[in-house]
Amino acid sequence: RGPIAERKTGEGKTLTAALAAYVNALPGKGVHVVTVNDYLAKYHSEWMGKIYRFMGLKVGLILHDMKPEQRQEAYAADVTYATNNELGFDYLRDNMVVVKENMVQRPLNFAIVDEVDSILIDEARTPLIISGQGDKSTELYQMADHFVSRLREGEDRDYTKDEKEKTIALTEEGVRKAEQAFNIENLSDVQNNELYHHILAALRANALMKRDVDYVVKDGQVVIVDEFTGRLMTGRRYSDGLHQAIEAKEHVKVERESKTLATITFQNYFRMYKK
Repeated sequence: RGPIAERKTGEGKTLTAALAAYVNALPGKGVHVVTVNDYLAKYHSEWMGKIYRFMGLKVGLILHDMKPEQRQEAYAADVTYATNNELGFDYLRDNMVVVKENMVQRPLNFAIVDEVDSILIDEARTPLIISGQGDKSTELYQMADHFVSRLREGEDRDYTKDEKEKTIALTEEGVRKAEQAFNIENLSDVQNNELYHHILAALRANALMKRDVDYVVKDGQVVIVDEFTGRLMTGRRYSDGLHQAIEAKEHVKVERESKTLATITFQNYFRMYKK
């Protein structure tokens, strides 16, 4: 019926999931068992895989560094173990291929989501994004960073922030200083939208994003730390100019802004499964 079930640690979620996966794999349309990290996907696929293979089913596993043809083979299996990230990105990449034969996933049929509260609630707001190279100059990031580094926090100062919501805003005093610094009449004018956006990104980078907590600087690059697993997410970048603002703050090379080519949230992705 597709509801959410709660079981405590050690009560046998992994075993029970194998029963539901087996029954739903019989029509041959594919079953995805979704876990939160590569280790669990691999471990469960080997441990439960014995049951499926004994019953004559094929088991697939999707891992981060697999090639497209390996992915195709894994998705063609009756039961496929994968993380939510890999499934989402494969879906996005499938929507960008030129020839149908290069798609790796089959139509989305049935998913069992382990740690569903983590995937559909905690991580649901963060969209998966595939981006390409943008063409805007990076100079404005350094200028905004230079300006923001002189501002002070507080109601009667230049900006206010909310740590929990990760939001930040300039006060009237802050706006006045920005208009002075960038020699403009009105920061709220439409033609100053881009500048305002850069200033806010620089503010977030300086006041909200903490080095060695939210990100690390490694080999002259800013690398995101996954807030759920604590692992380094090499190759991933914050969107909306935040990554460039952090690069300017840390005085490493500011990469060009990227433009979004494809994006989806986990909630919308899992909504597409038949069951």
